[in-house]
Amino acid sequence: MAAHNDTGHWGETKAAEYLQSKSYEIVAKNYRHRHAEIDLIAKQGKLMVFAEVKTRSGTGFGMPEEFVNYAKSRLIMKAAENFIFETDWMFDVRFDIISILILPNGNLDIRHIEDAFC
Repeated sequence: MAAHNDTGHWGETKAAEYLQSKSYEIVAKNYRHRHAEIDLIAKQGKLMVFAEVKTRSGTGFGMPEEFVNYAKSRLIMKAAENFIFETDWMFDVRFDIISILILPNGNLDIRHIEDAFC
């Protein structure tokens, strides 16, 4: 597996741990529908959160969250629509980005951007 894939999966694990520390329940990881994938689906009470996780080890090409473009957000929303239908979810939903920047000293800068797109 390519190193960037390993970093991505590692980042998704860190993002799930972060959400759980904030009292979210992880409902699904890497949910796929057609050509779309949702990295994490989490629930907190009557709120379902569809989260895209972006992990980078540097900012040479921009901050991690800047890599979620319009096309990607539309794919995530289509997949979320299918998940909502499959699970008969009747409450609130939100689309977030969890940005993870691996700092040179090995620490993490985790940014949870709520309502990142809709």
